[in-house]
Amino acid sequence: MNQTNLYAQLEALPANMTGELIDGRLIAQPRPAGPHGLVESVLGMEIGPPYQHGRNGPGGWWIIDEPEVHFIHDIEVTVPDIAGWRKEKMPRIPKTHRYEIVPDWICEIASPSTEATDRTKKMPLYARYGVQYLWLVQPLLKILEIYQLKNDKWLNIDNYKDDDKVSAVPFQETVIQLQDLWIVDEE
Repeated sequence: MNQTNLYAQLEALPANMTGELIDGRLIAQPRPAGPHGLVESVLGMEIGPPYQHGRNGPGGWWIIDEPEVHFIHDIEVTVPDIAGWRKEKMPRIPKTHRYEIVPDWICEIASPSTEATDRTKKMPLYARYGVQYLWLVQPLLKILEIYQLKNDKWLNIDNYKDDDKVSAVPFQETVIQLQDLWIVDEE
């Protein structure tokens, strides 16, 4: 199947589905569940003010939830859960839904149904295109893994869990209370 048809299929997915084009294949999955949504929201609230707006932090970043990143226009497309670009690299937000500049940082929030794709498909793709930092969050296990690209390979530089306090690259000037990311089961 040609790549144009794949992108047309991605665009035709129902609103309750997210689609990505990885290694010439359309990968579709339902919208995320509550634990995933909470992690995405809280990280955006924690990272956005100091890094995007410069409130009690250095500023200089764009932090975007679920951008459609086109590593190759309409051919190699992912929708990371959160992505960040240094404003010096991407001075303006695109006017369309296509982000065609490689992010500096990506956060993927893994669920049992997405973790294999995140690790075996998306992580190698992000390394291939030069994303410098990757956070992989597993909400059900209450784990955050921090990766940095070194010599075109991911180096796991730190791991956090449960209620750890996180100061991690590239956002090491702020502290994130990991417990704020997890849903607390109340009996």
